[in-house]
Amino acid sequence: MYRRKNIVAAGLATALSALALTLGGPAAPARAAASGDVATMAGTVDCDGWVHNNNPDHGIAGCKNNTDRTVTFRAEVVCGRAFDVSGQWVTLAPGQYDESSGVCPVYSTGVGGVGWTIE
Repeated sequence: MYRRKNIVAAGLATALSALALTLGGPAAPARAAASGDVATMAGTVDCDGWVHNNNPDHGIAGCKNNTDRTVTFRAEVVCGRAFDVSGQWVTLAPGQYDESSGVCPVYSTGVGGVGWTIE
């Protein structure tokens, strides 16, 4: 019974993490608004997340900086039955596009979702 509670708790934590990243991904520019950055920016940062075609453990986030200032972002990858991983920080100049990625551990059930953090 103790093991069943741990499995249920882990599943719930994974589901909540996936939900938070799903809801948190598009809201990333709004987080910058709280710090006052968006008020001085022209445009937005457009991001998209996906799973690699040949590797279900590899999550990728790509962003284009449509603002008038430099921004930094990284991928936030939700891994099933394993700890979530974060990609490398990537700095984008105005008008630039680049990608950040993370790979789930081999014992995970693969990428459950890809989000991003913008600073």
